Amino acid sequence: VEAILADPTQDPERLAGAYLNADAGFADVKAVLDGARQILMEAWAEDAGLSGAVRDWLWDNAQLKSSVIPGKEQEGAKFADYFDFSQAIKSIPSHRALALFRARNEGVVFLDLSIESDETGRSQPERMLAQRFGIRDEGRAADAWLRDSVRMTWRVKLLTRLDLELKNRLREAAESEAIKVFAANLHDLLLAAPAGPRATLGLDPGLRTGVKVAVVDATGKVVATDTIYPHAPKRQWDQSIALLAKLAAAHRVELVAIGNGTASRETDRLAAELIKRHPELKLDKIVVSEAGASVYSASELASNELPDLDVSLRGAVSIARRLQDPLAELVKIDPKSIGVGQYQHDVSQFQLARGLDNVVEDCVNAVGVDVNTASPALLARVAGLSSAVAENVVQFRDAHGAFADRRQLKRVPRLGDKTFEQAAGFLRVMRGSNPLDASAVHPEAYPVVERILKKNGRELGQVIGDGAFLRRLNVADYTDERFGAPTVQDIIGELEKPGRDPRPEFRTAVFQEGVETLADLKPGMVLEGVITNVTNFGAFVDIGVHQDGLVHISAMSDKFVKDPREVVKTGEVVKVKVMEIDLPRKRVGLSMRINDEPGRAKPAPEARERPRRGKPDKRQRDRGAAPQGALAAAFAAAKKV
Repeated sequence: VEAILADPTQDPERLAGAYLNADAGFADVKAVLDGARQILMEAWAEDAGLSGAVRDWLWDNAQLKSSVIPGKEQEGAKFADYFDFSQAIKSIPSHRALALFRARNEGVVFLDLSIESDETGRSQPERMLAQRFGIRDEGRAADAWLRDSVRMTWRVKLLTRLDLELKNRLREAAESEAIKVFAANLHDLLLAAPAGPRATLGLDPGLRTGVKVAVVDATGKVVATDTIYPHAPKRQWDQSIALLAKLAAAHRVELVAIGNGTASRETDRLAAELIKRHPELKLDKIVVSEAGASVYSASELASNELPDLDVSLRGAVSIARRLQDPLAELVKIDPKSIGVGQYQHDVSQFQLARGLDNVVEDCVNAVGVDVNTASPALLARVAGLSSAVAENVVQFRDAHGAFADRRQLKRVPRLGDKTFEQAAGFLRVMRGSNPLDASAVHPEAYPVVERILKKNGRELGQVIGDGAFLRRLNVADYTDERFGAPTVQDIIGELEKPGRDPRPEFRTAVFQEGVETLADLKPGMVLEGVITNVTNFGAFVDIGVHQDGLVHISAMSDKFVKDPREVVKTGEVVKVKVMEIDLPRKRVGLSMRINDEPGRAKPAPEARERPRRGKPDKRQRDRGAAPQGALAAAFAAAKKV
């Protein structure tokens, strides 16, 4: 090898003749040259500088190409969009990358890096390798052998390794982004507006098995359950309305919560008829997501909470409670079962669980927890409280009655000073002996409030909520070595709106009467719906037809939208226009640009200039949107299983 590199004018075969050794496995010239090439390829491939340069070039220039495995067309029909697909690897969005990897893992497509070659058949990485080691083709005796060695080093050594590295890089980035999307949606869902402490009738819709009914009082306690059969095959419509009216009157029900699963619209119509026939009950009906309710029903937690209740009825309880307080109820369910993620089963389950748990804890701590009503599951999400301590809090409450103040928490077994210090600021004692216990002011900071009262000669009741007075205070007058200006400012802000809930005001969508299935939809309809899931390519909207429609990112605003979360969030009520309906594939294309005309949707803001024929604009191609926002292109991005 050294002789060939030192003088390429020498004939490699002649040089190899001097190294023949049959006992060592080198019986002929070919074997000697093959061995020499392997040594040379190994040395070149291990060059860190070269590998790094080629890796960077590939990330910036290579295409990831997918092609269907012959004979897998029928079996992998759901991946049809990727049977012949190619895109720059660095610009593949996370949802598409995960779809490609799933298609490969299920044995439907091949995934390969595609790199352009010049007229001589050489690729840029080969040229980079040759330049790195001074290999030139000048017609000398060894040049052809060296050129072949360069090609084999690239194809056998470097490409094999870098292909795996780049795909892993793409997958890791896609998984990280998918977890980020899931976490953002979960955050919005957990912080959805609560209906508040109002007696609620929960309906878990069903056809043959009936509609499960549960009534919970203002505190979430189950006070009545039943099963009605208003739909086919029994069709006990009038009897069902009579029973619901009786339950509502007996328990002073204010709200009717209807799960959005099978028979949801039929049950919604039943509730509407109940309200119409009995206006004296003054009921309001709301359709809520029942995602995860069945998981909760069969869980150990539900068995402990509702031991005497049949599994089939627990779902109705969960539906009612999640209308009253989504956060308090949803913390009982594994976040992965709530259904607001994309490709959640394709990402690292450890990282996903850790990320989602952090979101749940952040949301619980941001809202605060009423220690006199919270379940062990909710208390366990408070910073500093373990599941065992949370159970002890509830047991102490059951044995001694409601907590009168925060200090009483120190009497709970295993809730020591350090735990109290960490958790007390997130725990609330509503209507207790000290109004500050209902706020986010930590007990250790009560001396600051006392200084404010003493300096201004006021009582606590006179100060709380008096924004004009509190805004006139000079923060510096109340700081010391322990409490700095930022802390004092936070305390004053909390006094202005003590115990304020960061969640928005309660509002719900009103589904249009007569629009209950996909067949009822017509292009041009303007409907109200609820955002159920936000992804990087758009948002899914429940419009009351048992199949969420998709608003592609290009149809969310007249302005350019980089991230759908700039416009909407999970749980938000929006107005949308029906643009396209694909009944065979159960797909609905929607637009939040109400002035758009079906079939003539104006291009997305980033695509106003007409691209060259046959080649979509790069930004459209990277984001998965055709120039006219076609339904097929939008749902190609929305491959979610």
